[in-house]
Amino acid sequence: MRRLVNRGVSRREFLRLSALATAGVVTVACGASGEPAPDSAAPAAPTSAPAAEPAVPAGPPSTYNEAPMLADLVAQGQLPPVDERLPSNPQVMPVPESTGNYGGTMRRGFSGVSDRWGPTKLQDRGLVWYDQNLNMQPRMAESWELSDDGKEWTFYLRPGTKWSDGAPLTANDVQWWWEHDQNNTEITPAVGSAWVSGTSRTPMEVEVIDDNTFKLKFADPKPLMLYSLGRSLPFAPGHYMSQFHLELTEDTAKLEADTTAAGFNSWAEYYIDRNWWYLNPDRPSLGPWIAKNQLSGELFIMERNPYFFAVDQDGNQLPYIDTVNHRLFENAEVFNLRVVNGEIDFQNRHVQLGNFTLFKESEEAGDFQVVIGVSAGHPSVQLNMTTKNERLREFFNKRDVRIALSHAVDRDALNELVFDGLMTPRQYSPLSASPQANPDQANAYIEYDTEQANALLDAAGYAEKDADGFRVWPGTNEQISFIMEMHDAPGSQGEDFSLQVIEYYKAVGVNAVYKYFERSLYTQHYESNEIEAASWSGDRTVLPIAAPIIFTCEQPDRPWAAAWSLWRLDKTNANGEEPPADHWVWDIWNTWDALAIEPDEARRAELFDEILQIWGRELPMIGYLGEAPALVIVKNGIKNYLPGFPLDDTTGDEHLLNTETYYWDDPAAHS
Repeated sequence: MRRLVNRGVSRREFLRLSALATAGVVTVACGASGEPAPDSAAPAAPTSAPAAEPAVPAGPPSTYNEAPMLADLVAQGQLPPVDERLPSNPQVMPVPESTGNYGGTMRRGFSGVSDRWGPTKLQDRGLVWYDQNLNMQPRMAESWELSDDGKEWTFYLRPGTKWSDGAPLTANDVQWWWEHDQNNTEITPAVGSAWVSGTSRTPMEVEVIDDNTFKLKFADPKPLMLYSLGRSLPFAPGHYMSQFHLELTEDTAKLEADTTAAGFNSWAEYYIDRNWWYLNPDRPSLGPWIAKNQLSGELFIMERNPYFFAVDQDGNQLPYIDTVNHRLFENAEVFNLRVVNGEIDFQNRHVQLGNFTLFKESEEAGDFQVVIGVSAGHPSVQLNMTTKNERLREFFNKRDVRIALSHAVDRDALNELVFDGLMTPRQYSPLSASPQANPDQANAYIEYDTEQANALLDAAGYAEKDADGFRVWPGTNEQISFIMEMHDAPGSQGEDFSLQVIEYYKAVGVNAVYKYFERSLYTQHYESNEIEAASWSGDRTVLPIAAPIIFTCEQPDRPWAAAWSLWRLDKTNANGEEPPADHWVWDIWNTWDALAIEPDEARRAELFDEILQIWGRELPMIGYLGEAPALVIVKNGIKNYLPGFPLDDTTGDEHLLNTETYYWDDPAAHS
């Protein structure tokens, strides 16, 4: 049995990541002074070591401090003392700059319920999370062990951890979640990939050892499972959720009546709705802030969790900031205006690179800084090889067609025209500083060559054209045309990208149109496989081995083969479809399945490289640019934000480290 507390990239690999974050574009420093670096300053050197962190005490502080708002509630008898609310061994979070001040509000923006990821990514770290070296560290778990055969993970919770309503968090909450939520097919039709192993996708077993110790036992080795626990919580507050569960409630008549009154068709639908903390403020949660109203409102308010399990090195219970507000915006112009007016305090989500000049020129008036990181995103086009349009399906499945549409685009011109030259021509691929980088795959078929593109399309059987110069389906006079859809609103940089790519396609005789759909509608389209093509940027490229779902055709919202992806995730999905037995997607799946149970790290790296070689040969989706600067709006006065990390979904986007430690230098000015 191996005792583990750190599993992640090596020190040398992290230095490469740091070098990426500081190279290329103008960098704005976000230091204690709050002033941007002068334009004439030399580019920052690659970080050879992270900023020094305050020493973490060997044991927990003997006494604790708390926010004034909570101290008032204790004095009124509405809360237990802070020592009784914290675990016996709370997590001690390091602070990048200094111990913080309590108080104030952080203002952010969101575009609707389908944009829930802004609030959730602010705080959805779980049992473990990354440190600034991208190594996994204990969080709600004090420590963990992995058996020598890689099949059993043992986790040790912090004794005394509590839900936001004060109820104890124990290993029994894991058992409840597994038995009554994950293994109830009305609630969970198919167990998620994090909780199964092997090619047979055998569900794990949960064993409770004692109140603070549990095991996750797999039939096959699961060496990468720890990455799944960063943003996934294997818990449910059964003491609260039982009332919404038909098999557990003490009043089935009330549950049925409440289900009907709420407008749901079944108790399971109602249960799922009540289980989202951002839609149901009464549901106990574990994050640093808890919902005070529903996300469906114009202003979504998150207030500090009085039972949050972490402190700083001086024994101050976190978080420092009292409240986080997400204000609804109707369109990108409204959001941009709020940024310019200084009404956004900390945000990367929705901050478009195309507005860099606007935001940079507004820094002084808006009292903020534009901090520049590096994005994992790669503007790409997904041609749905499983589209229900049979002629398009045949067209998209021809590798030479995909290669032709890659050569058809002048990436350098596209970069200058849409992204001010700030990106790098490349395919969707691991970042050049990623441990999984593969330069050959990143640079496959990226040369602008219309002669080659036309020759490939001709040879693929689509040489005939109509009077307007568009290619036609063989034996007809009907143009080859498809809809490229996305939720990039009119006037956005994303729409500009799609429209420019379409113009390049037209130049080689392939007609396409761009259609905007609100994100929930876009989601309906790919989930039902009612989508021909899309133009969503590909991400998860910092540590793709930790989240390979785009590379492994397991992320249908990047629908390069939506129906196959749905089938891979759930064989019973009515919209899913098993691929042909001889298709190369099976090579990707078989290689990943071998990697997922491989205990040797070096061999795992080799296997992932084999997947990238398939991508370099087959071009499942067409990437055009990548390694873009990522803009983070940081209000002057916010402290403990540590810039310079690649922003990716895997690491919670701009919230890589401990947002609980962010604070205002003058909280009263931000109440």
